Amino acid sequence: MPPKAKGKGRKAGAGAKKKNSSPGVEAEAKHRLVILEKELLQDRLEMSRQRRALQEELGTRSRQLEEEVRGLREQLETCQREAKTARQEAEQALREQDGALTQLRAHVADMEAKYEEILHDNLDCLLAKLRVVKPHWDAATLRLHTKHKEQLRQFGLNPLDL
Repeated sequence: MPPKAKGKGRKAGAGAKKKNSSPGVEAEAKHRLVILEKELLQDRLEMSRQRRALQEELGTRSRQLEEEVRGLREQLETCQREAKTARQEAEQALREQDGALTQLRAHVADMEAKYEEILHDNLDCLLAKLRVVKPHWDAATLRLHTKHKEQLRQFGLNPLDL
């Protein structure tokens, strides 16, 4: 039996060495764990700072965009008002132009009618004068015609041959 005791002692010694080496490994593992936790906390801190910086940047950019949108909406409203005013002015100008054109056409039509009336009156007056003068011209023409026939006969010419 004594050999059994020796065997137990070796095991006990081996176990003791493990226990002795175990605290060093545990301390190293704890040390590594502490370092990892520290790095993790530092990363979280840096990420938290980055997140805050990004949130601030995003907030600033969001405010800038909102201001830009407000400005663009105001510009749009101004442009729409100006376009509406310009359209109304153009429509008014067209209405006035159409009215003036209608008046001018009516005036031209009146002038044409008056000129036509004047022309007809003058032609009627001329025809009346011609009717009065025609008998005198006919008589004068007949006298001249007769006179010329006589002269032709005096020269020995037959007026019908000519």
